[in-house]
Amino acid sequence: MTIYIVDIEAVDTRYTKQWKEHLPKQMKRATNSEVIVISGGEVPQATTPGAFLNFAGTNNYKSQQMLEISRLFANGEVKDGDYFLYTDAWNPTVIQLKYMAELLGVKIKVGGMWHAGSYDPQDFLGRLIGDADWCRSAERSMYECYDDNFFATEFHKKLFAESFPNLIAKTCIVGWPMEYLANSFAQYKGMPKRNLILFPHRIAPEKQPEIFYDLKDSMSQYEFVVCQDKQLTKNEYHNLLGEAKIVFSANLQETLGISWYEGALVDTIPMMPDRLSYSEMALPKFKYPSEWTESLDSYRRNKTKIMNLIIEYMENYDSYLLDMQQQVNKLKVEFFSGTALYKHIGDK
Repeated sequence: MTIYIVDIEAVDTRYTKQWKEHLPKQMKRATNSEVIVISGGEVPQATTPGAFLNFAGTNNYKSQQMLEISRLFANGEVKDGDYFLYTDAWNPTVIQLKYMAELLGVKIKVGGMWHAGSYDPQDFLGRLIGDADWCRSAERSMYECYDDNFFATEFHKKLFAESFPNLIAKTCIVGWPMEYLANSFAQYKGMPKRNLILFPHRIAPEKQPEIFYDLKDSMSQYEFVVCQDKQLTKNEYHNLLGEAKIVFSANLQETLGISWYEGALVDTIPMMPDRLSYSEMALPKFKYPSEWTESLDSYRRNKTKIMNLIIEYMENYDSYLLDMQQQVNKLKVEFFSGTALYKHIGDK
């Protein structure tokens, strides 16, 4: 079996850059199969403001991938039993892939890793397009093209099922293949901590940065940094994580959440709302009631409680370190390991 990874474009400041390097190696070691990456070439590094990708550049990238996939079929290189893994399931080229495989009689398997879509009301597609027929029909068609629809968390699967209640038969919860993270942060663990609180998320409506800015104005005894305001390199960002005591979230959208795991790896306390994927991932000590930040108005009503919790974490930081290790172990095994994904593909 050859495993073809139809990858997501690599943006230097996103985990997609690390996937470009690490995922093929991890997949090859775990499955002992030949692994071929189908890339779309270079992409704009500047993302659409507030978004994960460049909305125009991503379609250029996917179109280049389709050219390579069609070349592989035209040359007879794709064989029965091969597996195509889309690391971003929201990729319309899977429809063309399915078209070629079935009409040419090549018996392949296809898997897709879902990150977001119009079914999430806080995602760009959900906010700007919503339940438009063309979009929901496209997502339904893409889902049906995949033999395996992979989700990282139970929350994300349930969110998808709310819009597509009949599309659950081909769903697998596997976590994401990010085991490389545990070692890549070793050099930043043990750095001297300072009274620093980080907002590591995109500056986007669903991340509610205005709450963080207001806390900054109200708690001058601590240092608050919105990472995206600083245009940081990866190394600069990792150094800040190593020096910080708290990573803060008031997110209204999160189907996994990587930055708080990165922070936990270097003993930075996660301060997470008890909602979204955080509910199943975070230990009770690191979750605050969801209603505290469900909206800006909710935040204002609960601001004193949030500030008191920040003070508690800051002033009693050392007392949370044992719980932090337990949190890291839970995330490492259940959510940031590719073991279940590799096994599922390898067993095909």
